[in-house]
Amino acid sequence: MLDIKKIDKEYFYEGDDLGCVYGKTATSFRVWSPIAKKVELNIYSEGKGDCLEQKIPMMLEDKGTWHTIVEGDLDGKYYTYTIQTEKGTNEVTDVYAKAAGVNGNRAMVLDFQRTNPEGWLEDKGPELEHKTDAIIYELHVRDLSSDENSGIQHKYLFEGLTEEGTKSKEGEATGLDHIKELGVTHVHLLPLHDFGSVDEERPELMRFNWGYDPQNYSVLEGSYSSDPYHGEIRIREFKNVVHSFHKNGIGVIMDVVYNHTYKSSDSVFEQTMPGYYYRMESDDVFADGSACGNETASNHLMMRKFMIDSLCFWAKEYHIDGFRFDLMGIHDIETMNQIATALKKINPQILLYGEGWAAKPPKLSEDLLAMKKNVKKMPDYAMFSDNIRDVTKGHVFEFDAKGFVNGEKDMEEELKSAIVASTKHSQIKDVKDGGWAGSAEESINYASAHDDLALWDKLCVCSPDATEEELKDMNKLTAAIVLLSQGIPFMQAGEEFARTKPGDEVAGRFTKNSYNSPDEINAIRWSRKTKYKDVLEYYKGVIRLRKATPAFRMVTTEQIEKRLKFLEMPKNIVGYTIHSDDKEESTEVCVIYNANKEAQKVEIPKGVWKVYVNNKKAGNEEIATLEGGTIVVEAVSALVLGR
Repeated sequence: MLDIKKIDKEYFYEGDDLGCVYGKTATSFRVWSPIAKKVELNIYSEGKGDCLEQKIPMMLEDKGTWHTIVEGDLDGKYYTYTIQTEKGTNEVTDVYAKAAGVNGNRAMVLDFQRTNPEGWLEDKGPELEHKTDAIIYELHVRDLSSDENSGIQHKYLFEGLTEEGTKSKEGEATGLDHIKELGVTHVHLLPLHDFGSVDEERPELMRFNWGYDPQNYSVLEGSYSSDPYHGEIRIREFKNVVHSFHKNGIGVIMDVVYNHTYKSSDSVFEQTMPGYYYRMESDDVFADGSACGNETASNHLMMRKFMIDSLCFWAKEYHIDGFRFDLMGIHDIETMNQIATALKKINPQILLYGEGWAAKPPKLSEDLLAMKKNVKKMPDYAMFSDNIRDVTKGHVFEFDAKGFVNGEKDMEEELKSAIVASTKHSQIKDVKDGGWAGSAEESINYASAHDDLALWDKLCVCSPDATEEELKDMNKLTAAIVLLSQGIPFMQAGEEFARTKPGDEVAGRFTKNSYNSPDEINAIRWSRKTKYKDVLEYYKGVIRLRKATPAFRMVTTEQIEKRLKFLEMPKNIVGYTIHSDDKEESTEVCVIYNANKEAQKVEIPKGVWKVYVNNKKAGNEEIATLEGGTIVVEAVSALVLGR
């Protein structure tokens, strides 16, 4: 095995010119491979085919880098490296490729300035005072448009995300217009980097994948482009996506998967510098904390540098507003903190969050890794809260396990912990995994995401005898809890109108893991927007209320402890008030969640209250008034009051 410490000490390259650096009169090429015996640069006229134009020897230079400069304007040319090591000779793309031809097999030399849409230099994402002001909407590019009722012309493509004025056959807004109507602040797009499982030359196969199988980390996926053969097209089209969202006041978050690669021994990383970019069990055995065949070694200095350089490129070139890290628990804490420092120099408001776990134990001590339990060592990051996910609707891996909203008993303390964003609170006792977050900005609150059962499907599985109205009540109560708890709310696209993924994996009715399922399963069904209009209106109303009420968007543990007070409530009910200061008469918000199947009488502070959310409606406008003291809360519902 390689002596990693020696390589990092002797061959760490600090320069900013790895990959190709384009100029109109000459282009520089530099690749890092200190153990290579020979490296050649291959220049092609196209991204595919027998069109080799030049084969140029590269010279070994500083810190194990191989370098050459090619005179002339190479804009639009494609290239590879032929790298000879003790393990063989391979023609590979560039680890630092930023553009590529079809299927990512050849990197591309490109003048990125010519991919900028009109107004790009002034393009800017939304500004937030605090991270808790964000409301995140998780979306797969293909899902938005693939339904035959989407009204979107450019189905499956980046261009479909930018279409405005689209409607379903029922006359409801779809696509971008729907997202604007909903009121979220950010769209989180599932992986957009070049991934290996979809053949970009065979769109007629209608192959679907979430994209968690990265091939070229700094290159856009070509199957979302109208032309995957010419690398500049996908870049221009995606910049239009970002520009379009930004013009509509919506930020764009990228889902990134630096923890593993689609291939192992024949990946561009391994063939460029064997044994370095991955954690290894032995010379030929890859560690596998991702459960996908390998785990990358963020703690190795040149892998750390690559991650920082790649993420900074996305943030600068594409104006990305945030990153979600897949299996972030595989990466080391030091790397994640250095990433945050670098990205904040580009965008001080950048949103950073991820999964605070790994699929299997990584080959590095947990104390060194970006696990949820270590979030306080990474103050710029938020972690997905599996706490609120499981307490609301039931454990994600136990399909018939219930949670608070669908009838599980004795969940009150766990729900209280979720409501305060898993920060420490003196009124909450003996909650497993409670108090892990250092502030509200460190908790991503959600009930469903692309993984596992959709929220509606989970509710159906857990309550097979429930009526449609009862299921909708559970859905609405879940939405209120997630969207009004302290922390950063996150939702899966379509959840707001009871998204479902049919299939036979669970209860013979639903699909739990649709990563490569066809569009028939993954598509957002726009007719459900009409069928479940009351659920949608409830989501919209709760979102408006959150945005209008700073009390739901506190930041520090001290603020939450001081201002949020839980009330004494009957079983299966959680209630609390949020005060503007310590004086009882200054109470401004009162929230009650009743999971019982019958209406319940509860005690709240006396006085006249305005009703903003009940079992039927939600919003930031007064629905009714009621007198405090003893009041009635309807079955399986939220009641939100203010004064």
